[in-house]
Amino acid sequence: MSGMLPTIGITMGDPAGIGPEIIAKALSRPDVYEWCRPVVFGERRTMERALSLLSLPSKIVEAVGPDAALVEPSANVLALVDISFPSSPPAFGELSPEAGDAAYRYVKEAVQYGMAGRIDAICTAPLNKEAMHLGGHRYPGHTELLAELMGVTEYAMMLAAPRLRVIHATTHIGLVEAIASLTPARVLRVIRLAHDLLKNGGMDNPRIAVCGINPHAGENGLFGQGEEEAKIVPAVQEAAAAGIEVTGPYPADTLFYRAVKGDFDVVVAMYHDQGHIPVKVLGLEQGVNISVGMPLVRTSVDHGTAFDIAGTGKADESSLLEAIRQAALLTRTPKERREASC
Repeated sequence: MSGMLPTIGITMGDPAGIGPEIIAKALSRPDVYEWCRPVVFGERRTMERALSLLSLPSKIVEAVGPDAALVEPSANVLALVDISFPSSPPAFGELSPEAGDAAYRYVKEAVQYGMAGRIDAICTAPLNKEAMHLGGHRYPGHTELLAELMGVTEYAMMLAAPRLRVIHATTHIGLVEAIASLTPARVLRVIRLAHDLLKNGGMDNPRIAVCGINPHAGENGLFGQGEEEAKIVPAVQEAAAAGIEVTGPYPADTLFYRAVKGDFDVVVAMYHDQGHIPVKVLGLEQGVNISVGMPLVRTSVDHGTAFDIAGTGKADESSLLEAIRQAALLTRTPKERREASC
């Protein structure tokens, strides 16, 4: 049975943050091994410190066996690809360029494994952007780093909560710039990315709803400068003509209520806060960030490194558990991929 499960690479994140702790907690749960085979990309001493802090008895083993096959992990056996730290691991909560560089290297190694077909998806624990910048890697975050490592230029961010999925046409840019940058081609691309991700994850006909930009989705030109008609409607019409079940644009103030109620499988948001706020209102502890449009499924916790509580054992692993579960749900197993290509 385990050979049928997808192998998920879990990157440790910033070693001074809560990443090692939440990984240790999550991978001590037997139900995780019913979803996937988790392999940690990180540093042995840091993971040993986390296990000791939490009084967890798990044994750390090298993920790659003598025959180059990945070992079989369990709730008592943590499989680790050990990426050595140049000195002693940093103290909990300590901002350092060495930790930022280490977090970068964990991600880079996991991508290399994924692109070689040795793991099926990546799940990332939080890194600290300032530390990563100090370490010489100036990316806005995980998504842009992963896109460069995988050679991808067209991608999008999806947030998932237990009752809501939201994919963003724009993310980390100002509101005025976001609206100016929207085009029918970009909106169409994001609709297609959402459709393909959910369909590849086993959903036959995902129901996609698209947000308007202005209050009341413009209300037939009453609000705004006709952005809905110019930027969104053509994309929705083209996607629908291609057989995608997509409708909109809808007023955002009622659309998310309908999506949570179950009317839609995913919502396309036009800008960062339009999509982030409703997901986070539903609960940060189970929010998951998903990178869409890349060769590998990538999921992540929807919180930061929490330096203020790192090393206390108080960090909540719920978001990581949901991120691992989503990675497994959205990833075809090697057997399924072989059958799909026949």
